[in-house]
Amino acid sequence: MDFEPSTVAADHTTRMRAFLDEKVLPAEPAYDAWRAERRGTPQEWDLPPVVEELKAEARARGLWNLFLPSVSGLSNLEYAPVAEVSGWSPVIAPEAINCQAPDTGNMETLHLFGTPEQKEQWLQPLLDGEIRSAFAMTEPEVASSDATNVQTRIRRDGDSYVISGRKWWISGSADERCKIFIVMGKTDPDAAAHRQQSMVLVPRDTPGLEIERHLPTFGYQDQHGHSELAFHDVRVPVSNLLGEEGGGFAIAQARLGPGRIHHCMRLIGMAERAIDLMARRAKARTAFGRPLADQGVVREQIAQSRIEVEQARLLVLKTAWLIDRYGAKGAATEIAAIKVICPRIACAVIDRAIQIHGGGGMSDDFPLAYFYTWARALRLADGPDEVHLRTVARQELGRHD
Repeated sequence: MDFEPSTVAADHTTRMRAFLDEKVLPAEPAYDAWRAERRGTPQEWDLPPVVEELKAEARARGLWNLFLPSVSGLSNLEYAPVAEVSGWSPVIAPEAINCQAPDTGNMETLHLFGTPEQKEQWLQPLLDGEIRSAFAMTEPEVASSDATNVQTRIRRDGDSYVISGRKWWISGSADERCKIFIVMGKTDPDAAAHRQQSMVLVPRDTPGLEIERHLPTFGYQDQHGHSELAFHDVRVPVSNLLGEEGGGFAIAQARLGPGRIHHCMRLIGMAERAIDLMARRAKARTAFGRPLADQGVVREQIAQSRIEVEQARLLVLKTAWLIDRYGAKGAATEIAAIKVICPRIACAVIDRAIQIHGGGGMSDDFPLAYFYTWARALRLADGPDEVHLRTVARQELGRHD
């Protein structure tokens, strides 16, 4: 197991770091100011123009669609450090290089399971960064940590599917650029538990699809939004089926392996920026006659943060290495493990950075409060910690059968 970056990986990571330092981080104030002016208005979810400028710059620098091995030529292990760098600016940087969730998972799904017509209509515009997309699985009335619980009904009616139900926390829906929804629901409630579900493509402008509200995350409203949707007998052609009927659960599982590498490495990038801010603050502030950096308790917090981040990164790199060699199924335990440990460590490191910043850490003068919101939400997104701990425990106990 060798984590020495390949020449290609080192080159992409170096160029991504230069892009971050030269273009992305300087663009953050303009992004924030543009959104602040529109907060509370119908334009709150419009895209700040600086992002389109960054997207053009990223394409010119060859930093585009790097998450998809068949397009970029990068393995999961080679892409991982690029994703980490993008985590330093987790809202702007991933979209600037067209490697943002949920679009990455949706593009992977369309790439693996879409028909040629579906790929032409939806995958190519996503790869070109012309539109965005959403993945509609989670529901308000059931524990969606168990995907077999979904109650949204997808009923065959001649040459159409008719969809009825509700979804919530559907990321990306507030943004008008979100043109296509991948919707998971039940096509056969009487089938075996993992063969009841299917996925269909639902364009945003389909009659009967209602976007009811945009849910805040700990008081924050993201530019792309997390929305509650209602499907009132939404009718789409049978040709909008992804894969086969009854294959929805399997598609959902296939979608999540590489995506969790991306999430976890971005979390590590966020934690790295928190450590950077923590160290700068500790050197710049004095209390009780000495710089904070000379206080033993502060040094311990910085050291603990460094140790935890290094541990998490190594486990994620191991997981990426396993996926490249054995597929997501061969890395199931490690995928579950990183999904638990990376958000937890990011929360802990960011919390220490907030503490060292004092009151400033809770304000919008620094990115730490928003980082904490983002990291804490990822203890629930893509499955809560408890589901992944269950997976790790099941695998461990299975060794003793």
